[in-house]
Amino acid sequence: MEKKQITSRADIQLLVDRFYEKVKVDDVIGYIFQDVARVDWNKHLPIMYDFWEQLLLDSNRYGRNTMAPHFAVNQQVPLQPAHFDRWISLFETTVNELFNGEKAELAISRARSIKDIMQFKMQQINQSK
Repeated sequence: MEKKQITSRADIQLLVDRFYEKVKVDDVIGYIFQDVARVDWNKHLPIMYDFWEQLLLDSNRYGRNTMAPHFAVNQQVPLQPAHFDRWISLFETTVNELFNGEKAELAISRARSIKDIMQFKMQQINQSK
């Protein structure tokens, strides 16, 4: 498949779908999504489409607390740096397999920021236990 730029919601959907296909079967983080969080993919994926569309294409579709679900998961299984490292690795790999250009670079940059913020917050919580 030839790489293209991220320009539409359909591109966001492709990115998110491919990324979560990897996540679901991943040896490091798959169980967190499948067994711990027990993600309902039919509900979760459209939320992620909205989230990434807002970040990359400036829509106003996403209006949720991003951190709350992650805090809930962290109470069940403390999220560790290895989990966040794997998440970003899978995300960057997926972006780079499918897309190029400014929005692809922005997706990776935003994902790295998200990873850093979430990892910091989870470490703070886990250290205070």
